[in-house]
Amino acid sequence: MVYRIHFTVQDLARTRVAEGPMPLHEVELAARALQSRSEPARLDAWRRHARAQLSAQARMVLALIPAVGCSPGFLSPVKAGTVEELVDQVRSTPRERIRASLLEAADHHPSLPAWAGRLADDPSLLAELCAGLSHLHACLLAPYWAQLTGHLAADQTLRLQQVLVGGVEQLLTRANPQWMRWNPPVLEVRMVNGADRDLHLQGQGLMLIPSMFCRRTVVTDNQPVSVSYPAYPDPSASELTPASVPGQTGHPGVATLLGRTRTMVLTTIADHQGCSTKELAAHAGVAPASASEHASVLREAGLIHSLRHRNSVLHSLTPLGLALLNTSERC
Repeated sequence: MVYRIHFTVQDLARTRVAEGPMPLHEVELAARALQSRSEPARLDAWRRHARAQLSAQARMVLALIPAVGCSPGFLSPVKAGTVEELVDQVRSTPRERIRASLLEAADHHPSLPAWAGRLADDPSLLAELCAGLSHLHACLLAPYWAQLTGHLAADQTLRLQQVLVGGVEQLLTRANPQWMRWNPPVLEVRMVNGADRDLHLQGQGLMLIPSMFCRRTVVTDNQPVSVSYPAYPDPSASELTPASVPGQTGHPGVATLLGRTRTMVLTTIADHQGCSTKELAAHAGVAPASASEHASVLREAGLIHSLRHRNSVLHSLTPLGLALLNTSERC
């Protein structure tokens, strides 16, 4: 079955890619992935590590978010911000919205726990649920945040290149072709839950949200309407790795960055995010073969992401690369 999203000219003009991760929205997608059996090679170690740490409050949140299907929308605002700010927004959700959100979820998720019906009228129960949201973020996302933000930044670079080459049409066509089909002026999203409906954007546009944990396409029809899709696959992110692992010495390749030319290449990528190898060579004043070699070392050190797009390889800075340059500026 298909979810048909109808665009006007104004909607196309207002379609954009999220500027950064949406922490609680990504928590919801990660909670679904935690309860799924998909991608064992990439996610099973992450699942084992997270399940061993879950608090009772975090398990309350999981009881409201199934692996597939509808969950209460008030739990996962599609907004950027700190986790603390967003959890405070959830805590201050009007009671009427909590009730409506739970009723809608119950229509598609009949196994909601009995205590969910008391959330709108029991502040202490809602406070426990909010504590669970914070703890779920700490278990599922916080240890992997640098890897996650770097991966999403690389995807954003690719989408920007697609817009530059083929406009919004190419962006909608290539974001997730396995689950989404652009049939102008309608974006058709294949739904695993059998939903068949039409949604008219009516000039508000659409936000596309890349995700490390989304494996198909998730439509959120709040304001703004958003479509989450799997971030472009990055071979260096084949497995989620905590930022700090006992016995791990960090990034041994960083020592190789002390050379003048390699530092210039890294700085050039920072100034020209999403540049191709050819563009990198031109901006840095080195031969294309030399730019490719230096980019390979920087990528192995975890300082840049490189993604292939058509006949080009596009380079963008990772959070570690940015931190290194910022540290150098302060010294």
